[in-house]
Amino acid sequence: MAELHEGPDVDAMGGNPFAADCRARIAFEVLANTWDSVVVYVLGENGPMRPRALLDRIGGISPKVLNETLRRLEYNGLVHRRRYAEAPPRVDYTLTEAGTALLGPIRALAAWADTHGDEVLAAQERFRRS
Repeated sequence: MAELHEGPDVDAMGGNPFAADCRARIAFEVLANTWDSVVVYVLGENGPMRPRALLDRIGGISPKVLNETLRRLEYNGLVHRRRYAEAPPRVDYTLTEAGTALLGPIRALAAWADTHGDEVLAAQERFRRS
């Protein structure tokens, strides 16, 4: 039987980290959606927020897309929706422990984009012209 070694192609359990049942795909799915990371970041920087405040702070996102994003984040356990027994009804959203833990990787990606964004945009422009 071959010895298992950790490395880029093998995870700690000895399997392929990018196989169909790999948990890393959960993170990729969350980060792949344009708005998920933005909403997590804004909630992390500002604390609990109502949907209208999120719309105002983020900009460029429609109420429908924000609602879909918040539902997806709630489904994935990254945000908590708190309903208040008031008239008219009021809700706000806050990060869960898992959502808060995602702030580190999101900030790391933002730092990467800050450092390499010009290179990426230049490559995209070269590709479009070719």
